[in-house]
Parts: sequence; C-alpha cells; structure tokens
Amino acid sequence: MKRTGPTNQLLRRLMREIYKTGRDNNAPAWLRVAELLDRPTRRRVAVNLSKINRYAREGEMVVVPGKVLGGGFLEKKVTVAAFAFSEEALRKIRAAGARALTLREALRENPEGRNVRIII
Repeated sequence: MKRTGPTNQLLRRLMREIYKTGRDNNAPAWLRVAELLDRPTRRRVAVNLSKINRYAREGEMVVVPGKVLGGGFLEKKVTVAAFAFSEEALRKIRAAGARALTLREALRENPEGRNVRIII
C-alpha cells in the first residue's frame, strides 16, 4: 500500500511552507520540523510542559512538531511554537510570561531557524 501522508489540507500547506523556507534559508532546523510533521497522526509528537521546562534554555525558541500538553509547569521565559496547544498548556505558558506561537508565526519570525530547539 502506498503511503499518502497527512490528509489535513492545512497541515499539508504548512509543511510545504516550512520545507520551502528551510530550503531557501538553508535552515536544517525547519527541514527537520517538516519531516517530523510528515509522520502519521498516531506517531506525531505530544510534549508536556515539564519536558520543555527541563530541556529549554532561557530566551530560546522551542519548536514542537505536534501538540503541547499542560502536564507540569513552565518556569522559563521561552517562546514555544507548536502545531497545536491544549487550553491548559496555553494558560500555563502565558502565566509563566512565555510566548506561544503557531508554527507559521514562528516561521515568519525566525526564517533562518537560529536559536531553535526542537523537542520531540
């Protein structure tokens, strides 16, 4: 059986945009994010805030090529970019003074992919 990839049209457009930006700006971080988004839904990443808090450094942009969940606490001021956020995660991110962005917003803000940490 031939693999077809994601059928969500919004996700497919986002992946094309990420691939194009990654190639145009020679940004391997964005190419890796697009590669991780191309996985089947059941293999897509789901990350708790506790894991982001453990691995992120102050002032970094943390990219999650999947969904951010509200488990744990965030004590660092980082920018968190993800395909989706749970309501609890958004509330905790904003309470910590951090920023939450969609992947498209993060791509426009940082097309070169500098100071990006991918959490999977």
